Amino acid sequence: MTKYIALLRGINVGGHNQIKMAALREALQILALQNIQTYIQSGNILFDSGESEAVLQQQIQAILQETFAITSTVILRTAEEFQAIMKQCPFSEQDIAEASATAVGECLHVAFLPAIPTKANAEKLLSYANDKERCVIEGRNIYLLFYHSIRNAKLGQQLPQLELPATVRNWKTITKLTKMIDE
Repeated sequence: MTKYIALLRGINVGGHNQIKMAALREALQILALQNIQTYIQSGNILFDSGESEAVLQQQIQAILQETFAITSTVILRTAEEFQAIMKQCPFSEQDIAEASATAVGECLHVAFLPAIPTKANAEKLLSYANDKERCVIEGRNIYLLFYHSIRNAKLGQQLPQLELPATVRNWKTITKLTKMIDE
């Protein structure tokens, strides 16, 4: 069995794609997932399964569509991949502290992608980075550091340049999910 984290894109955001996490956990029972847990209302699911990432992605997306009439991209990472995201943060503690001192809300985020972006698309996104909106692309993950706010950041608004669906989580959520993996 592999421990996975599934991140649902666009769930319970701005009054759209409303799903109660208890109903989601119940709907997922049909997949024979083990130890299903959710964290907050934005669609973060931890579970154990013997299935592959590709199969699980299709199955969970199908359940969202069939049970809740919601089309949402599901992005998965194994527990090991998720823990590596924490350990390999490319920004120094000083960088994060400086951004945190001026940011409104969380300053550090990770955008999760289902695949590695093309070099051309990655370069398009990186062209929007500056000294107040920084990003590092590491495979299927993009670390984002904002010195003001993610809400109006040009860099954050340019994620569609990657031509891949992305779902973003702040560092507080990533830290909590990593702790839940260890529990």
